[in-house]
Amino acid sequence: MMDGFLITSLVVLSLAILGCLYRLIKGPSMNDRIIALDTIGILLLSMIAVLCMLFRTQVYFDIILLIGILTFIGTTALARYIERGDVIERDEPNR
Repeated sequence: MMDGFLITSLVVLSLAILGCLYRLIKGPSMNDRIIALDTIGILLLSMIAVLCMLFRTQVYFDIILLIGILTFIGTTALARYIERGDVIERDEPNR
């Protein structure tokens, strides 16, 4: 019974990822694309957590943590790029 719910949730999460992929490709603005990419990362994280429950293992917890960190860093870097035009600030000497 519980396995059926977990498989159903995997299907729903997969459909949500497909919807976000559509928004990532078709999105009218850069902000929409960034939000879709961040949402895809969170949905992947959720899918791996559901797989952990389905397989009754704790092996994938490190992968969940890694995806969460990479999603946060990627979203922060893209937001800085949109705001400032560069990700890493460089001190240029005065000419």
